Amino acid sequence: MTVRAASRVPQEERTRAMRARLMDATVELLVERGFSGTTTTLVSERAGVSRGAQLHHFPTKNDLVVAAVAHLTERRGEELAAAATRLPDGNQRTRAVIQMLGDHFAGPVFTAALELWVAARTDDTLLEAVAPLEQLVGRETHKMTVQLLGADESQPGVRELIQATLDLVRGLGLANTLGDDTPRRRRILDHWAATLDTALHTDGGKK
Repeated sequence: MTVRAASRVPQEERTRAMRARLMDATVELLVERGFSGTTTTLVSERAGVSRGAQLHHFPTKNDLVVAAVAHLTERRGEELAAAATRLPDGNQRTRAVIQMLGDHFAGPVFTAALELWVAARTDDTLLEAVAPLEQLVGRETHKMTVQLLGADESQPGVRELIQATLDLVRGLGLANTLGDDTPRRRRILDHWAATLDTALHTDGGKK
């Protein structure tokens, strides 16, 4: 390895670490202050990055937020994958899967994504970044839910049940942004898990 190559690696690592801090700070501020209250100045302060360094990589707020969209997509996938590894087997499996999804969509990562959805509605540049990544998240979350439930989508109505499940947890997550709705959410999801379990077994939708 040449001296130049050796010196470049630490710099590349520092740059990646700095960008990661900026992305995490952006997500945190989206949750705390919303899209309109998230500014490049606040992000740089929260990340512990100089304004000059932040502006070098992300000259505008939209540049920063568009990059955060991709970062947030990755965070959401990692969060769900990690939660999935802790799920039990046996007759409580369906309930555990549904509650896991409910907790994810009521969590801060989803709240940050929701702020971006609302902002993208009237911002074409942001929409261009958000829309395809949200479609990706939707497909991957649907696929994961099918796998975790062991559902057979070749059976009539099973795909619709999975989609209804995801629509339900998203809606409950939205309601949670107005105040802690945990007890009601858990009751609803317990009832839905029992309904879903019966439907998957009865209709031959479970492998």
